[in-house]
Amino acid sequence: MHRPVVASIGLAGRFESARSAGAASRSPTPRSPLRAGRKFLTSHAFTLVELLVSVAILALLAALLLPSLTRGKVAAWRAECSSNLRQLGLATQLYWDDNHGRCFAWSDGPTNGGQLYWFGWLGGGSEGQRQFDLSTGALYSYLAGSGVRLCPALNYALAQFKLKADGAVAGFGYNLYLSPTNVLIPAGIERISQPAQLTLFADAAQINDFQAPASHSNPMIEEWYYVNYSSNISASTYYPNGHFRHSQRANVGFCDGHVGSEVMLAGSLDTKLPSQWVGNLRPEILILP
Repeated sequence: MHRPVVASIGLAGRFESARSAGAASRSPTPRSPLRAGRKFLTSHAFTLVELLVSVAILALLAALLLPSLTRGKVAAWRAECSSNLRQLGLATQLYWDDNHGRCFAWSDGPTNGGQLYWFGWLGGGSEGQRQFDLSTGALYSYLAGSGVRLCPALNYALAQFKLKADGAVAGFGYNLYLSPTNVLIPAGIERISQPAQLTLFADAAQINDFQAPASHSNPMIEEWYYVNYSSNISASTYYPNGHFRHSQRANVGFCDGHVGSEVMLAGSLDTKLPSQWVGNLRPEILILP
């Protein structure tokens, strides 16, 4: 009488176990975090087209911004150069006051194995290896060791630049016509009748094709320490010294202390190295009346 009941219970137990096993087999398998992350990264990666478009946009932005940045740098150089010329002008006026209105010479001649110039002493030796001493310059006591004798727009790193000393010496030229022609007869500022129209210092350089490492086949630009008017434009010995380095203009410091901007005298470009824009300043702002 009891055997059918036992059989029924056993059958029901096996059914429940099978249903539980089936439910367990149908439960979702947990997703691997690595696989999920890989799917996420793949769905958000740049395509080749998107990458090329991004690069093109960046290149366009750079092309738009670079001219503005270049103009800003050029303007900053011009402003710094003008400031340096003003300081040279102030120092010169102090020199005049302390020396009874006498003008200093652009060069005081040879001394101690070198040459004494308005900015200091420049030693002898090979080009680019000469020593120099600024403490002997006419304006040193007013300027000390400041760098106002230099112009930031004069590119000393240029492959065609020929250093005269073992470092940058001076980027400006002193008006040769203010320099006394005889050191025993000092020139005075009473000769300056129109100080607002007479150059004191200006952007200066010279094209050298006669002194190694420069040559006729390899002309080079170099510092030059005075400015004057060169009239022999068509001659082979034409070596002007105005340097129009600020977008084809030269900064000029005048005897009254103001600074102006000058264009090159028409037809005076030194064709030995035309890319450097060396030529003549107007003679009327150089030569004493």
